[in-house]
Amino acid sequence: MSHQRMVYVVGRNVDVRRMLTQHVGAVGAEAWPFASGAEFLDILEHLTPACVLLDMDDSDIPGLEILGEMVARDIAWPVIAISGRDELQLAIEVMKLGAIDFLRLPLSREMLALALAPAWKALERAVEAGESRRAAQERLSRLTAREMDVLLALLGGRFNKAIAHDFGISVRTVEMHRAHIMAKLEVKSLAEAALLAPQAGLHVASPTDAASRDRTAATAYANADCRTQLSALARRLSS
Repeated sequence: MSHQRMVYVVGRNVDVRRMLTQHVGAVGAEAWPFASGAEFLDILEHLTPACVLLDMDDSDIPGLEILGEMVARDIAWPVIAISGRDELQLAIEVMKLGAIDFLRLPLSREMLALALAPAWKALERAVEAGESRRAAQERLSRLTAREMDVLLALLGGRFNKAIAHDFGISVRTVEMHRAHIMAKLEVKSLAEAALLAPQAGLHVASPTDAASRDRTAATAYANADCRTQLSALARRLSS
């Protein structure tokens, strides 16, 4: 990994936070302590990707809510949950919300080192996935709204004639949009574009899938949200 190994230590208990910070330093990483969950969530989008040590027992915001908020914001950094409670249900809940490990206090330096080893690898994968997503979104943000509609129709298996009928345009115009889409996305085929779309967060339902008709509304909402993000990205790039 090219960036500094960083670990965010989140929890109000001073003794636990100090102990975890010392352990992190001992394994060769840099600890950034947060005395409250609110403080951590307030600047979450501005933080460098890192591993997170989350105290589940003593926080102004319940640890499960913090994990849920990270999921809602699509922040897939590796989280190691820490607790003094030996509760199987708690361990199950944190794993469901994406935590990669659940460690019980008191925690030794060796135990933390063992838990952080796979966390670094998970972080590297998350960083690479985020970079791929941003690159794909940047390319898709070059498309106009109509070009995006045509792209989704093409990826959904619609033929040029059907797309022309749906949008009230000529087949020639559809072909023109298709050529512009390929050029802007820097791809040579729909197959390449089909790989790019999900990387950017676009969802394409196959018309051959009978169940896809029931997912049309959900797909439309998801794509609308993605388009909003792409439009915002396009504005930032042009400013």
